[in-house]
Amino acid sequence: MRILQECKFSWFFMDLQSVASPGVEGFVHITELALVPRQRSAGGELELPSPPQRRKPRPQGARLPPPGACRVVFLGTGYWFFWSIVLLSLFGILAAYSSLLVVLAFLLVWEGYELYLHWCHKIVILIVIMIGSFFLWILCKFWRDRWLTAGLSLQVFAPYIHLSSITVMVILSWPVAFYLIHLEEEARVRRYKMAHNNRERTKRCNIITKLRALQVAIGLPFFFILLCLYVVPLGIHSPCIQEEGKLGPKPDFFGHRGAPMLGPENTMMAFEKAVEQGAYGLESDVHLSYDLVPFLMHDSDLRRTTNIREVMPNASFTHSSLFTWSFLSTLNAGKWFVRSRFKPFYKMKRLSKADREKAENQTIPRLTDLLELAQKEQKFVIFDLNGPTQKHPLRNTYVRHVVSVILASKIEQHLIFWLSSFDRQYVRNAAPGFQQVGRLFSIERLTKENISIINVDYKRLFYSGLRDYKAANITINLYIVNEPWLYSLAWCSRIHSVTTDNIQILRQINHPYFFMTPGYYMFMWLFMDSVSAVLIVTIFYFHWWRERKKEMFDNASIYTDTYQGSSNVSTKAPFRVMESPWTLAALYPTLTKNTKKHPGTRHFLVVPKKKASEPEQVKKTIKPLMPQKDAVRQLASTEKSFEPTWDATRKATFQTALPSPKMNKPVISSLEILESETEPEHTSSSEPSQESSLIMFSTTSSIFSSGLLSKKN
Repeated sequence: MRILQECKFSWFFMDLQSVASPGVEGFVHITELALVPRQRSAGGELELPSPPQRRKPRPQGARLPPPGACRVVFLGTGYWFFWSIVLLSLFGILAAYSSLLVVLAFLLVWEGYELYLHWCHKIVILIVIMIGSFFLWILCKFWRDRWLTAGLSLQVFAPYIHLSSITVMVILSWPVAFYLIHLEEEARVRRYKMAHNNRERTKRCNIITKLRALQVAIGLPFFFILLCLYVVPLGIHSPCIQEEGKLGPKPDFFGHRGAPMLGPENTMMAFEKAVEQGAYGLESDVHLSYDLVPFLMHDSDLRRTTNIREVMPNASFTHSSLFTWSFLSTLNAGKWFVRSRFKPFYKMKRLSKADREKAENQTIPRLTDLLELAQKEQKFVIFDLNGPTQKHPLRNTYVRHVVSVILASKIEQHLIFWLSSFDRQYVRNAAPGFQQVGRLFSIERLTKENISIINVDYKRLFYSGLRDYKAANITINLYIVNEPWLYSLAWCSRIHSVTTDNIQILRQINHPYFFMTPGYYMFMWLFMDSVSAVLIVTIFYFHWWRERKKEMFDNASIYTDTYQGSSNVSTKAPFRVMESPWTLAALYPTLTKNTKKHPGTRHFLVVPKKKASEPEQVKKTIKPLMPQKDAVRQLASTEKSFEPTWDATRKATFQTALPSPKMNKPVISSLEILESETEPEHTSSSEPSQESSLIMFSTTSSIFSSGLLSKKN
């Protein structure tokens, strides 16, 4: 604290420093406020140091701050903000809105309605296009390498996208076939009408041309895409499609800043958690304090991972190398992880009570603490060595000092993966046992510097000749690999190790995801192509058959309507065909109409229609039957309630003579109202059809009524 008390802040200078939060590959530019202490001259007076110069640009090939799994940005407010979740939600809503409009438009066109878009929807669609274009420009400008990730994902998901796309094309073939066949029939009908009407021939020719153009505009892209899907496996070269015997060993894990999803990053708790999860090595970032103590810290300032704003708010933007270790060791490095408003990683699980208490008490560790743990557990150590500021005492010799600290820790030299390229020759001489690790250099440079291990970004390696590095027998470590599909791609590509934040999930993968043999994929390819082709042809044939059947039905209806319109003969059946000429209701008004009370009788609910020629045939084939007196007497004696009277007979005769206004109502008739003894005499012949029985009943009823009238007279 004495040094800080003597710091009379001579001036402040502004330096744009790139601070990357875990989970972001892009940079959030914030203002770094560096505090430079005054120095005393030989006479005891304070000397003002010369204004510091800007840092030298990052050398080409140097490692950029790695991306993480949760894609968060640490804003100037000091809180985590999941910008990717917000953007994905926004784009999801806009995509759902646009898709809904497309579906509604398709349904309206299907039903034949004219499309009309309200001005509100037009404005919203314009806003959607502007927002999409703006973010697409930002993506191409600042996160151009994200397109490389999209290309890598196709190497894994291309076979499954291919098979799924064929299924989608089969589903889309139904509306496409319906519309194409409908357009074909419409064009054929118009061409047929054009042959019989010369006046509108030119106009109809234009309409037919438009229909054909619409068919081509819809059908040609559909069949072109379908054909491309059928042959696209010929151009798919995925590392995940290989024989089982050629699959390499499972890649090892380097815990990126420990296990940052299980404990605060770059703390001893995080490194211990990584060791518990079976990490192959430990990765970290090293800074050098003002009093020459190497400590573990990723950012250039202390705002994000310590409580510097509570202890010394005015120094929160100060570069961490300008503080002494006596002050840095007093800062808390775990409360931000537990008490943060948002979790540092989106997929983080809740900590147990014991882990929460342990995380809240974490402090900034020294490099020697990490080396002791690595030596105890026999784990490899790889770290980024960050150079101090311009006025740091060891600005030019910090590498040699760190090497001396490592050698003093008595750790085995082969456990150190030396990553820094600054003053590498001195490191080779001072510590020949260190394993020299390079960046994404050319193979010639790696061979010249005798480097057999590279630590590279996965996006750049797969597009920079992975096969060449494998052929040169170079060991590859990829960073930052957090997703299972990406780890599976690295496994299928025979990568040796990966640096990850998500070690607790990736270690559970025992076989690469989306892996398949060439024979299995070829079988699925040919099977899906064959089945889809048969289904699509069947769908097109069904729509063609249904359209032809509909056309034949329409033509038959038009012919029938024309024939009936040209004929003057009424096709309506006469009144006496629709109902019996002599009904029992007219002859016997007291007869009950509830036929359900007579289960032993036969009932005709609807009188069958008769042809015009049938009465003549009946007169020729059936002899007129005369009613017998015994039958009349028996009817009168046995059924007193049905005894006919003169008034009833005359009323029945009058009702029968006049046409009934309810001509279309069916009349319920009964054939067994007479006695069984008279039945053979009234029915000389039994016909199986209902028509003959009804005709016989009508004839018998007429004769019987005539006999009653003559007897009464």
